[in-house]
Amino acid sequence: MNCAEAIEYIHSVSWLGSKPGLERIRELCRLIGNPEKSLQFIHVAGTNGKGSTSSMLSSVLSAEGYRTGTFTSPYVLNFEERISVDGVPISGEELAEVVSFVRPYAESMTSHPTEFELITAVGLEYFRRRACDFVVLEAGLGGRLDSTNVIPSPCLAVITGVDLDHTEYLGDSPAEIALEKAGIIKRGSSAVFGEGAPEALDAVKSRAEQTSVPITVVDYSRITNEKYSLDGVLFRFIDKALSKDNGIASAAGEYELSMIGRYQTKNAACALTAIEALRKTGIRICEAAVKRGLKNAKIPARFEIICRDPLFIYDGGHNPQGVAAAVDNMRLLLNDKPIAVVGVMKDKDHAEMTRMLSNAISQAHIVRPPNQRAMDPNELAEEFRLIGTEAKAHPTVADGVRAAVKEAKKKRLPIIALGSLYMYADVLKAVCETCGDS
Repeated sequence: MNCAEAIEYIHSVSWLGSKPGLERIRELCRLIGNPEKSLQFIHVAGTNGKGSTSSMLSSVLSAEGYRTGTFTSPYVLNFEERISVDGVPISGEELAEVVSFVRPYAESMTSHPTEFELITAVGLEYFRRRACDFVVLEAGLGGRLDSTNVIPSPCLAVITGVDLDHTEYLGDSPAEIALEKAGIIKRGSSAVFGEGAPEALDAVKSRAEQTSVPITVVDYSRITNEKYSLDGVLFRFIDKALSKDNGIASAAGEYELSMIGRYQTKNAACALTAIEALRKTGIRICEAAVKRGLKNAKIPARFEIICRDPLFIYDGGHNPQGVAAAVDNMRLLLNDKPIAVVGVMKDKDHAEMTRMLSNAISQAHIVRPPNQRAMDPNELAEEFRLIGTEAKAHPTVADGVRAAVKEAKKKRLPIIALGSLYMYADVLKAVCETCGDS
């Protein structure tokens, strides 16, 4: 089996689709020798921000000298991005080797694992083979019944935030969704919670109390002296006079991020609070590693500049909360209302996303992301037009990008593509073909 065959096999695993429950992943892990039992985890869940927060935590731990695995989803360009050690994705040869090892065990099971369960097992086995000191494990959907929750008690459970998303699976209210995500909190660990409605916080605190887990709520007012630009962020993270976290565990200091935007400062505050929680458990993380790790942390498609002439930004905002954050960044960092290239999934709250974008953009070019759940571009374009925003549907992502670039050059406006991570590769390819290396 080579890399392409391994990836083809993984994607062909549609035996039973998506089925909640941990029975299959537990059995598969047992069959391959329980790799999860030999690893230490920082488990990260949340509606938005978990990818960036995971990237920051992994980068800091690697900067400290720990061999750090990172498991994330979805991938943006290459499947191998999902499983990495110290920022280096698993090689095609290694992926093929681990999939070849796991496959016969998966196929021997009476109740076959799902695709995500198979990927989880492959990641855990790879991290065991690489003898990782820590694994930053990003949950896929929810937390309680997510296959990543097969792990024993993590060093730290981080819930970056809770908002309404995937309601068909997780619940119709912030409290219900928070309870699902709080399922990653287990007895013997510590926990950090980012943001959410009061009822979401109450649900997470209730889970922490039930499991006797100390929980820290991120205090975003500790972020001061922010300076935002299209080159990154400078900010200070302060101690509060009444904070009980002052002293040796404190991560107060001045920091620089290469990632762009106000929401990255909030993700950094979540990561810094997590670092304080890890220090309290005796894990060594020096100040220099924190500074270096935060500056080096990178993640694609999060208000990422993919071209500068014309200015073309890609943002992975794919639900109302994510789009709101992207709009905030547009107003903070762009002098003019950008031209937007938009593609969304039909099962998202596209009406609310359209409303949020309508006042922040000059026109919209609507495309269909390469996913069977994608919304019809003509229907989305009509939604924009009904609320007074100029919009045009395009048959392909490349057509939408070319039209947006042509308009941007004529009107000297920036461009932003958003609505789904699934179209990132197509947008990037089209930008390279249309704008060259600028």
